[in-house]
Formats: sequence, structure tokens, C-alpha cells
Amino acid sequence: MNLWTAVLAASAIAFATKLAGYVVPPARLEEPRVRRLTGMLPAALLASLVVLQTFSTGQDLVVDARAAGLLVAVVALVCRAPFIVVVVLAAATAAGSRALGWG
Repeated sequence: MNLWTAVLAASAIAFATKLAGYVVPPARLEEPRVRRLTGMLPAALLASLVVLQTFSTGQDLVVDARAAGLLVAVVALVCRAPFIVVVVLAAATAAGSRALGWG
């Protein structure tokens, strides 16, 4: 499969998904199970993007300074730190790890 085939397939899937939003009856979308699922989708998508950006470079999985920054960010979030503090701590940890030669 070449790149353009993948782009066209992804476009068709995105279009079909948006079209399904108009075709599905509203009563079906109000069911508790569907509401729970759609409520969890953004968090799951964001988590998958964070993992891919942290642990991959192209086709390879790596553990480097980004992993240390992510770990510090998770700890700061669990401690209820403000978002800007979380970002600064994670960036400083990743930069410090790289300066020490890890990553």
C-alpha cells in the first residue's frame, strides 16, 4: 500500500464516520453505554498520542529523556500541580537528562 492509498482510505473512513453522525438516530446516541464510550474516547486518543510521541522514533521504540520528562509530568499531575508547572518540570527534566547524556 503506498502513501496515497493510505491517505485516501483514511479520508474515506473519516468521511464515513462524520456521515454516520448524521445518519444514526439521536435516541441511539443517548444510550448510557454510548455516552460513556464517547466520553472516554478523547482521553484514550490523547493517551495514545502521548505514548507514540514519547516512545517512538519512526519505526523504533525508544526510552530516552522524553520518558523521564513524562514520568515527572505524571507525578506532578498526581500532586495536582498547575499545568504550567507540569510543563516546566517535564521540560527541565528532559533537558537535564539530555545534558547528562541520557537520550
